[in-house]
Amino acid sequence: MPVFELHAANAAYNGHAVLKDVSLRIEAGERVALLGRSGAGKSTLLRLLYQHRSGEAALVPQDFGLVRTLAVFHNVYMGRLHRHATWYNLANLIKPLAKEVRQVGAVLDTLGMEDKLFTPAGELSGGQQQRTAVGRALFQGGRVLLGDEPVSAVDGPQAHAVLNAINRDYETVVLAMHDVKLALNYTDRVVGIKDGRIALDEPTRTLRAAELESIYGD
Repeated sequence: MPVFELHAANAAYNGHAVLKDVSLRIEAGERVALLGRSGAGKSTLLRLLYQHRSGEAALVPQDFGLVRTLAVFHNVYMGRLHRHATWYNLANLIKPLAKEVRQVGAVLDTLGMEDKLFTPAGELSGGQQQRTAVGRALFQGGRVLLGDEPVSAVDGPQAHAVLNAINRDYETVVLAMHDVKLALNYTDRVVGIKDGRIALDEPTRTLRAAELESIYGD
């Protein structure tokens, strides 16, 4: 049974068609990159997929979804709110328990954010906020992760660290991306979106960066 399956799906925003007749099947264990120019429909497609698995998939949204007045610890800890009783979550809001601090700290260490554990999210740079959002998804755990441009605000080694952590912790990964080289290095399948339709669907091992230019052209 596939993890995701869409049949001739359509989506519109403010009366404007964003996705048109999209059919897509993603199996467990696949790591898929959604590529295409801005406005092609990548984020909309990712949201459609998330709606099918919202109860179990971890999500890294493009806007990060952080509570800016709370510390990095609390924002990451939110990934597991559903696992605990209300009293336990409130206790960690008031005075984080040592066990949870260690576990959140371990996640942040893999992302180079261990020194920001108790820094308010609103005081972080854009790249640090993005890594915090990724940390929340990693802390949530599970088998499926959906990320909307999860490394758009980080560069170089940080981007590699984030993508390595995602692929290490999740069995099935679907990422809307803009960096073709990173997509080819960290996923095993590319789905190209152009004008709201799937224009390309190929294994990354058969593709080169230059061959993907067609989905970005007019």
